[in-house]
Amino acid sequence: MSDTLPRAFGDPVLKANIRTTPEDFLVEEIAGFEPAGEGEHLLLTVEKRGMNTAFAAKRIAAWARLPEHAIGYAGLKDRHAVTRQRFSVHLPKRVAPDTATLQSDDLRVLEATWHNRKLPRGALAGNRFVLVLRQVEGNQVAIEARLAQIAARGLPNWFGEQRFGRDGGNVQAALAMFGGQRVHRDQRSILLSAARSELFNRVLAARLADGSWDSGLEGEVWALNGSRSVFGPEPWSETLAQRLAAFDIHPSGPLWGVGELRSEDHAAQIELDALSDADALAIRSGLEQAGLKQERRALRLRPEALQWEWPDSATVRLSFDLPPGSYATAVLHELGEGVSSTG
Repeated sequence: MSDTLPRAFGDPVLKANIRTTPEDFLVEEIAGFEPAGEGEHLLLTVEKRGMNTAFAAKRIAAWARLPEHAIGYAGLKDRHAVTRQRFSVHLPKRVAPDTATLQSDDLRVLEATWHNRKLPRGALAGNRFVLVLRQVEGNQVAIEARLAQIAARGLPNWFGEQRFGRDGGNVQAALAMFGGQRVHRDQRSILLSAARSELFNRVLAARLADGSWDSGLEGEVWALNGSRSVFGPEPWSETLAQRLAAFDIHPSGPLWGVGELRSEDHAAQIELDALSDADALAIRSGLEQAGLKQERRALRLRPEALQWEWPDSATVRLSFDLPPGSYATAVLHELGEGVSSTG
């Protein structure tokens, strides 16, 4: 996460190394449904080391002798990690190669069962993370106080650095694409996502500066916790206040596209002011021309089951659950400056 982004709770409280080995960054999908036990899609739960989702999907397609579009997965996982996730393999004749021939040092099949549909994007309840930070520099009391703040109040729901590519270059590449530069179809989707994420992060930074990232404004659109559903604007009420305090709902920001902003009044004005410079206007126009629709995303994120322990004085192990589409790097950003990856 870029250290140029603001923090909700003040100055960094630690410096540390993350991803010294892939095992220091463990991600496990939290299943959103139980397999049907029948159907023509083989549902594989795999553990992979140092391998991103797209590469694993290619390997599974080659193992099954199928085109890549026959492979489904719910979410993208980073390469510099140990990750456990599901893939679906479309086998209409229900004849699958031996999963033993798919096993390798960097990919293990943990479970295989049948399901009645292809695994669609987003079909998971969230992700469970276990992160090990090494060579920690900082006061242990201050670090634990910051973690307690995050557990109690949540934190800004930034799009992580993975969205923006090496040195953040995806946003400039998106601007070049909007200006007429041709790109490969697969790259186009990545650049559109990066451009959209850049605008969202700008709005979130403005709401942090305004002090309203975790509270409601006049004209607020509310996001349901752990869901893509939104509602509002509607008049402020004690019911909304109670739901906000219980983390049942969160303020939201725009995922830019065609159509009118759903927010109104003060909330809409902050969003438009944050997205009024030349680059932002070019991104807005490019996203609209690409046909993306206006959507919303929660501005606030609350890690569930946040726990920590100190194997030794220079190592801290964190564990927590996040909803789909949220980034563990947002948690690390709130803790420290230079929480760096050696992987």
